[in-house]
Amino acid sequence: MSKEIHSRPPRQAEDTLRREYDFSGGVRGKHAACYAAETNVVVLDPDVAAAFPNSVSVNEALRALLKVVPRHPGTGTRSRRRA
Repeated sequence: MSKEIHSRPPRQAEDTLRREYDFSGGVRGKHAACYAAETNVVVLDPDVAAAFPNSVSVNEALRALLKVVPRHPGTGTRSRRRA
């Protein structure tokens, strides 16, 4: 027995924007470069991400690690040698 697939007709986008909102002079992505420069996104491997329920717990763990790991003066970070 095969199932028939019924598709819905495409919905028309309803214009719900108020008349007093005028974006005709707007520029798409005007602040995107600034946001990207100030944002540090780190992607965790799935096995690491599974250990943390949210970003708050990741930040807490990293701050605890920073307390016990010595940092090089002046750089603020540790450099890692690649073999």
